[in-house]
Amino acid sequence: MKSIYRSISLLVSALIISSAAYAQNDLSVLEGPYLGQKAPGLTPEPFAPGIVTTKGWEVGARFSPSMDEFYFIRKRLDNGKIESVTYKQDNNRWFETVVAGREPLPFFSPDGRTIHFGKRYKERTKEGWSEIKSLGAPYEDIFIMGLTVSNKGTYIFDEATREGNGVLRYSQLINGKRAAPKPLDKVINTGKWNAHPLIAPDESYILWDGEREGGYGDNDLYISFRQQDGSWGEAINLGDKINTAAEEGGPMITPDGKYLFFGRNMGPMESGDYSNMDTFWVDAQFIEDLRPK
Repeated sequence: MKSIYRSISLLVSALIISSAAYAQNDLSVLEGPYLGQKAPGLTPEPFAPGIVTTKGWEVGARFSPSMDEFYFIRKRLDNGKIESVTYKQDNNRWFETVVAGREPLPFFSPDGRTIHFGKRYKERTKEGWSEIKSLGAPYEDIFIMGLTVSNKGTYIFDEATREGNGVLRYSQLINGKRAAPKPLDKVINTGKWNAHPLIAPDESYILWDGEREGGYGDNDLYISFRQQDGSWGEAINLGDKINTAAEEGGPMITPDGKYLFFGRNMGPMESGDYSNMDTFWVDAQFIEDLRPK
């Protein structure tokens, strides 16, 4: 099944950036952590209604490690154009910067020194950020939508396929050398559309979205915990408080570990409508509730 979330992720991972006009708006009314939003409980809530979450679609929400930058992509309702949006915090107030067209959405390394854009990356320098670089072979030959990295330097990333049998792969950093990518175990690579993985900084769990038997309908969010022997445990569905009959995807835990952000399709599923993808957030306590004791 095709979805707007998957198609946008594919386009973002391709690093297509339009020759866009820049605009900056003063959003000084937004003050405090998390764009000044009231924190959710154990039931997901739309994030920043009317500001981030609208009747159109938004995807890829995430904070920088310092929690003073927030990124996402949206489609404007008035003209149908796609925009890459960044909010930056200055003196407790948030300011919006908009780039017309698509920019690659970043995944920051836990130490904040590297930004990954799928198979590309930038490194922090004394002057700011380096020019964009390539991970090189064999990553250049893999259609990567999302790549995340742990404190130990382990990569977890997806390989998009048009047939729906997406595969999640990993690559460890061993004695300073990057090991060849390998598929994760079948407990994770089962079903369809396995994509948008997130590895915990301490490698204690992996989150991702996929479609498999026993789910709630379309793509659901799953978690797998690292076992004592180093293997990955069974895929655990995040349950009916987070997953619905619609599509959920793109899990991202805030760098402070407190909240899960994800996308949910709000369009009528029977018509295949993916024009309204909303950004939700929820208390990340579910991780400890599901963690094997």
